[in-house]
Amino acid sequence: MSITVNSVSKSYKSQKALNNISFSADKGQIIGFLGPNGAGKSTMMKIITGYIKPNSGEVFVDEIDVLKNPIAAQKVIGYLPEHNPLYAEMYVREYLQFQAAIYKVAKSQIEDCIEKVGLSLEVNKKIHQLSKGYQQRVGIAAAILHNPKVLILDEPTTGLDPNQIIEIRALIQELGKNKTVLFSTHIMQEVEAVCDRVIIIKKGEILVDKKLEELQDSKQQIIEVTFNISFDEVIFQKLSNLSSIKNTLDNNWQLTFSSDEDVRSKIFDLAQENNLKILGLTTQNKDLETFFREVTI
Repeated sequence: MSITVNSVSKSYKSQKALNNISFSADKGQIIGFLGPNGAGKSTMMKIITGYIKPNSGEVFVDEIDVLKNPIAAQKVIGYLPEHNPLYAEMYVREYLQFQAAIYKVAKSQIEDCIEKVGLSLEVNKKIHQLSKGYQQRVGIAAAILHNPKVLILDEPTTGLDPNQIIEIRALIQELGKNKTVLFSTHIMQEVEAVCDRVIIIKKGEILVDKKLEELQDSKQQIIEVTFNISFDEVIFQKLSNLSSIKNTLDNNWQLTFSSDEDVRSKIFDLAQENNLKILGLTTQNKDLETFFREVTI
């Protein structure tokens, strides 16, 4: 296993950030590490990298005990924290050369990383002269300079424009072919585009740990419909494949069907049979964002 986390707990005074967290990850996996703000994602990432220590539990990276040998573990970890720490007065190439000296990386590796993250035209600028998106690229370049076996990326696409996001997605996917990538983001589309496994945590506990394809295999269809008058939900009970009914506000209803069939015609027929007028109707298949909201709200 590239990453092994066993029964990790962490508290800040009276606040419990992580509560008995356990999971593992293999080489070649790109894992979406998700959760609402304050769920404990960044704390877990900092513990894996050896930046902070847990109150209890064990963490191994490439079979190295992070708590006992943090320096050895950090040699095989590439880390991009949420708030990308950079020396703003240094030139891009100068900064990467400084980082490379710490890891004793060959100069050829520096140029390779510059090209990979799309910094070739910016290397002679000072970091403070770069846009936030390009500064993020500098952070990613620094994280992969020493060719780590494990990549920990906390909000890596923050501040990037749509074209840059696509490029960084492709880079993460390429890196994930022979590394383990733990990838935190609030953008569900990023996870669906890049990751093959999803871990969702809330209040320091793991709620979900599944392959992305398992979450996307759902045939659930959600209908949001507004009628002209209010009525009892018993009217909906004759609809086939209806798995849940929710009155969201006044005459607004959220209907969830366990079917990949377009069920809008059934809603129109129901309205006609009961002399109801439909004022608005939207439909969507259950995606990762919908699933995330269901399990974390």
